Amino acid sequence: MMGQSWRDLTFLHWAVDPREVAHRMPPGVRPDTLDGVTYVGLIPFRMVGAGLGRGPGVPWLGSFLETNVRLYSVDETGRRGIVFLSLDASRAAVVVAARAAFGLPYRWARMRHRAAGDVHSYDARLLRPGTSVRSHVVVRAGERRASTELDDFLSARWGLHVHWWGRTLYVPNQHETWPVHDAEVLALDDGLMASVGLPDLASRTPDHVAFSPGVRTDFGFPGNAARPRRP
Repeated sequence: MMGQSWRDLTFLHWAVDPREVAHRMPPGVRPDTLDGVTYVGLIPFRMVGAGLGRGPGVPWLGSFLETNVRLYSVDETGRRGIVFLSLDASRAAVVVAARAAFGLPYRWARMRHRAAGDVHSYDARLLRPGTSVRSHVVVRAGERRASTELDDFLSARWGLHVHWWGRTLYVPNQHETWPVHDAEVLALDDGLMASVGLPDLASRTPDHVAFSPGVRTDFGFPGNAARPRRP
């Protein structure tokens, strides 16, 4: 369906009790867990060369900055995926198109990414009247590491779950194994997680931090993940 590259990506994750986020899952989907906990992710990165099918990326529109707040899911068929609580992007047209096409919770934001050697900083400010939601993240990327069990749990996700027009859809993707690097948080002042109903996480140290130079990914066409639950 489409291809895109994710570059200069930082993984910040907080462990939570799955009962705290189970109500945020689409029908037929539950929180995926590792050692009894699930995770909330704050993921800033650069989107590069997004385009339809296997063709070239769309000029200008296909490259932008994005930060997402996400959960980790598994459906009734056992497929593991991601549930997005928000996807903030610096291209208004992308926000409108993604919300219309799949009901994904994209929001328009003014964003900036700067790289100075191994230090990466990400800034976002939601462009929504009457709000003042910002995020500021600075990390220092280290050496590449052998992926841990937790790294694989959080990064080896081959699809996303979304509830759209009364159905829970599973949108598959494929990509190479993420190259994972050590990373150190130098600054973290985030309001994006609070803006989607998770107000306390940014006040504590993340339980998982990593950096990746990125991967190329291809998305397939969506299909039903599960039948909606009856009331």
